[in-house]
Amino acid sequence: MPATTPCLWFDGQAEEAAATYTALFPNSATTAVTPGPDGKALMVAFTLDGREFLALNGGPQFSFTEAVSFSIACADQAEVDHYWDGLLAGGGEESRCGWLKDRFGLSWQVVPQRLGELMADPDPARAGRAGAALMGMSRIVVAELDAAADGDG
Repeated sequence: MPATTPCLWFDGQAEEAAATYTALFPNSATTAVTPGPDGKALMVAFTLDGREFLALNGGPQFSFTEAVSFSIACADQAEVDHYWDGLLAGGGEESRCGWLKDRFGLSWQVVPQRLGELMADPDPARAGRAGAALMGMSRIVVAELDAAADGDG
């Protein structure tokens, strides 16, 4: 199968976005910058935790929507907080249930592993209480999910 690489369209912010993302994720770096006819960056190649991405300075014609998002599977609350705070920095916007838009308008889902465990709980009442708690959250807080699942929240 040929390699597939997400290409993200920016309005002059490709280098800034790549720098922001590579600073947040481990094992990440900008790998190439291709200048356009004006000498400014046209295409920026970067990796996030070893996955390849492209950022194109395509202009103002297109912008991001929630129809496309990146989901970050977090091991614990510390990781949730790291990515949540980092992606909101500089003008991002919180949404609900672990979703946010960064300052470039790209949507992200910052999801702790514990959420999946609770939602798959064999006791439907526990799973239901965790799901109900999730619906009232912006940033997902693992301790609050656990408390709700246990009937303490």
